[in-house]
Amino acid sequence: MGFPYLEAVVGFMILVYIFETYLDLRQHAALKLPTLPKPLVGVISQEKFKKSRAYTLDKSNFHFVHEFVSIILESAILYFGILPWFWKKSGEFLLHVGLNSENEIFHTLSFLAGVMIWSQITDLPFSLYSTFVIEARHGFNKQTVWLFFKDMLKSIVLSIVIGPPIVAAIIIIVQKGGPYLAIYLWGFMFALSIVMMTIYPILIAPLFNKFTPLPDGELREKIENLASSLKFPLKKLFVVDGSMRSSHSNAYMYGFFNNKRIVLYDTLIEQCKVMDEVVAVIAHELGHWKLNHTMYSFISVQILTFLQFGGYTLVRNSRDLFQSFGFDSQPVLIGLIIFQHTVIPLQHIINFGMNLISRSFEFQADDFAKKLGYAKELRSGLVKLQEENLSAMNTDPWYSTYHYSHPPLVERLAALDESDKKAD
Repeated sequence: MGFPYLEAVVGFMILVYIFETYLDLRQHAALKLPTLPKPLVGVISQEKFKKSRAYTLDKSNFHFVHEFVSIILESAILYFGILPWFWKKSGEFLLHVGLNSENEIFHTLSFLAGVMIWSQITDLPFSLYSTFVIEARHGFNKQTVWLFFKDMLKSIVLSIVIGPPIVAAIIIIVQKGGPYLAIYLWGFMFALSIVMMTIYPILIAPLFNKFTPLPDGELREKIENLASSLKFPLKKLFVVDGSMRSSHSNAYMYGFFNNKRIVLYDTLIEQCKVMDEVVAVIAHELGHWKLNHTMYSFISVQILTFLQFGGYTLVRNSRDLFQSFGFDSQPVLIGLIIFQHTVIPLQHIINFGMNLISRSFEFQADDFAKKLGYAKELRSGLVKLQEENLSAMNTDPWYSTYHYSHPPLVERLAALDESDKKAD
């Protein structure tokens, strides 16, 4: 009798769910605290704190329900052999429509189509409730039901257009790859990521949002001067109509080499009434570029992707592994899905490590903006974003250490104050 891979995977999934639920309960208790943390007293208004507390508790309650349903469904699908049953039925569907079920590419695409339909059906109630109940109740949702479903339809169409060629390419690479399979797979995914990062902001993102050049004026001039002083190759500066869907705010940059672009959410400009607060947020983002955080993160992802494919090549021909999950054959896509489940323990450790690094990068970017002379504006900008987004004011240290890629506001303000003390 072979190793019980299926039982081990399901067992670990349940253990992770129990552990993360424990952390969620700790965070829920922190969210219920009736007072602000001492460093935020006098910084955050009581009105905003009450609204934040109500919003985050609503989201926390919803999260408990969503995670419980998710673990039940995921465990049942694996343990009761739904995956191999669905694979078999997808082959029968091909025969029914007159296609060759022995063609692995056709079979895989049929399987994925069914999975996509299932995912849309099971996720839809949660998406609707999150958007039109929780987000609407707290004043964030701005989109109509029509816009919601139009976005969903666009996403499905994009998946239908982009997905099949990628899936077909991966299957062919695995079938023909030989001993250098991991290198070929990584090379394909590397090229794909470059292509997607190039075409997404140009062709895909405009399908969902309107991007307009930031109008001439003082804000544009200040951002351009800041970018120029850091030798940041800024080519375009956009405002995106994020307010069409939500009043949450953000800013980001993208682009390769000497073709960088910065995007500001219109909600960010509206919420930060003091212009220099927006500039300070951009200074923080430029700090990530100047300190090579983006490049380090990209390289890390590439290394992890290569190692992941290397691990997959070691087990892709393991008949015991496939049989443990109820499969008599060894399809490429199923092998990738099973492998992803078997390395869940390692993935959680890696995600935890990546969050630690990400939080360190955030502190460094804050300090970078401070050294540029934006300490006061960054503090007020961070507070304003915390207030306007109704982010959690009280956070459990265990929860934030495990989950957060950005430090809580209290820690970021303390770090800025600490650098002030060192300077004195």
